Formats: sequence, C-alpha cells, structure tokens
Amino acid sequence: MAVDIVTFGCRLNTYESEVMKREADAAGLGTLENGAIIFNTCAVTSEAVRQARQAIRKARRDNPDARIIVTGCAAQTGADDFAAMDEVDLVLGNEEKLKSNSYRMLPDFGVNQFEKVRVNDIMEVRETASHMVDAIEGRARAFVQVQNGCDHRCTFCIIPYGRGNSRSVPMGGVVEQVKRLVGNGYNEVVLTGVDMTSYGPDLPGNLRLGKLVKTVLREVPDLQRLRLSSIDSIEADEDLMEALANENRLMPHLHLSLQSGDNMILKRMKRRHLREDSIEFCENVRRIRPDIVFGADIIAGFPTETDEMFENSIRIVEECGLTHLHVFPFSPREGTPAARMPQVNRQVVKARASRLRAAGDAAYRSHLESLVGTGQKILIEREGIGRTEGFTLVGVDGGTPGHITTRTIDGHDGDKLLARDSGNRRAA
Repeated sequence: MAVDIVTFGCRLNTYESEVMKREADAAGLGTLENGAIIFNTCAVTSEAVRQARQAIRKARRDNPDARIIVTGCAAQTGADDFAAMDEVDLVLGNEEKLKSNSYRMLPDFGVNQFEKVRVNDIMEVRETASHMVDAIEGRARAFVQVQNGCDHRCTFCIIPYGRGNSRSVPMGGVVEQVKRLVGNGYNEVVLTGVDMTSYGPDLPGNLRLGKLVKTVLREVPDLQRLRLSSIDSIEADEDLMEALANENRLMPHLHLSLQSGDNMILKRMKRRHLREDSIEFCENVRRIRPDIVFGADIIAGFPTETDEMFENSIRIVEECGLTHLHVFPFSPREGTPAARMPQVNRQVVKARASRLRAAGDAAYRSHLESLVGTGQKILIEREGIGRTEGFTLVGVDGGTPGHITTRTIDGHDGDKLLARDSGNRRAA
C-alpha cells in the first residue's frame, strides 16, 4: 500500500511532505500490509493543532490497522501530547521526519508513550540541506525551500520552537532544485521558508534573499515565473528591490508579515517594524513596480489592543493598499509571552476580525473591478481555475493545469475574475 501523507499548514510543509514521502518509501513504509499514514502538522494556532488531532482520530477509526505517524511543528512542540494519543504509533520531530532511518523499526503496537517519541532538540540544528524533489504532487506550481527556522521571538509565535533557529539552504542547492523542477515541466516556482528574508547571513559570501532571487533567474532562464512566499518587509534588501523593479519573471505579488497596524501593539508583539515602515515600503515598491499586489497577515484582538489601536489596523489596509488579507483572530498559544498578557474579550476579538475581513473583502472587490478589461497571463491551477501574476483567482474556460495562458478579463463575481475563451489565447 502507498504511504498516505496528510499535510497541514504552510508551503514549507507541502514541500517537506514530498521529501517525507520519498524517505518513507525508501524505508519500506509502502510495503506495510495495512499501510501507513503520516500527519505533517502545523502549530501556528491552537485551532491548527485541534484540527490535526481530530484528523488523527478519524484516520484511526477509518484505518484501524494502519500505522499512524505524527510529525511537523505541532509534534515538535507537543510531542508528549501526541504520544499520549492511543491512535498514534510514532512521533517524529521536524528534523527527523526528513530522514529515511526515522521511519525504520516502527515501535510495536501497545508501547508506552515515551517509546513512541523520536524528537530531538531542534535548537541544536545548525544547517539545512537541500532535499531534491522531482514534483509537488497535485500542485500546478512547485515550492522550493530556501530557509528554515527563525531567530526572532515574536511574543505570539511558537514556531521558532518547532523549527529552530534560522538556517539557509546553500544557493547552489536552491538553483539545482529549481532547474530540476523546471526540467520536469513546472512553469512557476515559489521560494519558501519560515523567515525567508533572513536568508543568507549563515552562508559564506554575505548573501541575502535578493542575491538568491537574481541568481535563480539568471541561472534558470527557462523558468517562466518566480514567486516569493511571505516576507518580512523590514528585511528587504537592495538586490531584492532591484529584482522587483527589473525582473518581469519575478511575480508582482508580495505577502507581508505585518501582524498589526498599531505601533504599540507591534512593540508588544516584539516586531521589528513600525506602521510607518510598512506604509513606506509599500509606497516604494509600488513606485518601482506599479502592478504590484500586496497581501498581508494581520492579527485581530492581540492582548491589550484597544479600540483606537485596532482602528490603526483597519486604516493600514488602505494606507498600504492591501488586496489579499489573511486575518487571524488572536489565539493564545501556551508557552508564549502573549498568552500571559491581559486578553481581549473573545467576542470583541471575533468582532474585530470580522471588521478586518470586511475591509479586506472591500479592497479585494475593488482590485477585481480594476482588472476588468485587461489582458492577464494566467497559470492554470486546475480545471476552470487559475491565478494571475498578481496571484488573483480567475475562472477560465479550458486550459491545462500548469500551463500559462493569456486571456482578457470579462468581469468578476466578487470572489474571482472571469476570463472566457476569446479564441486568441496563448499558452506556455
């Protein structure tokens, strides 16, 4: 039976799941009579952990004799909790999950919870090797890991304790991985990491993310579209800005880790930017790349947030010109400083999140309206659905997943652009 991998969370997890599948197959998990199910979990919110536990219980009910392995950030930060679940046979850390030896010699059924755990101290990991994959199953675009871990300690975030300190994949490994994926037919590659704009200082040669981006575009001329996942704008370097200005193959879409629009809340979050920094960055990028589209993460109801502070987050949607908004109602994570701060009433948190989403929806509808009548290059994701260079969702007629087609935008339905087959489409 094939190894079944269930992936939660970020693009980095999606990439790592491909590595895990290969390593698990090499260890012989695919030959088990009753199969194996690996859960690659996320710990970014309490809800993400709850969903993982729920999925594990359901998997055991549906597959009573399968071997169930749990890994990922939630397993790294809460190994004992998962080991205590009767449904779980093995718990692996984020470093262990990428090694075939970790999947060999599964513990016997009925062992105690301590024998189930193979999780080492992630803070002791100092390097991130390049793990080559040939494809990202079920995806029209490919993800490539360039960095892992985070050296910062935002007061709401538990991820550094799941991923360890920041470490970069050597540039040559990134380039070779992109070449391999493009050679296998991918037209779009997304560079991803935990704190991607911290790329490079741990490598020889005083490297930064902008240098990596320029090198990938130069060394892989057949790559049609290069996209960046979430970035911390305060760390954007000069080479990255030059690439945004001059490299058309670098997609005009940036997702920003803003978190709040209020300076006092940003300080209590231990963020390294002010609201003025975010506004200035967006203005500067828009000046050099007029077609840029911004997304952002914003937390509603962070501890101590007053109505006035929240209004600053509402205003920054317009002041930064945000289009794709990811709104998170604050959820305290046990073990983080923010969990010990004075909490905002839950109903207030929900109401603020609703207002932020409404502001984001209005900005998104305005963005959709601005694109009606324009020509757009669209990457087909699946039948009937694609994305523009600015990552805007498009409904299309026809098209092959993974291919790029040029269409005229006829309208929108409030959720996505609409592009009909005009008869003069071009595909790559």
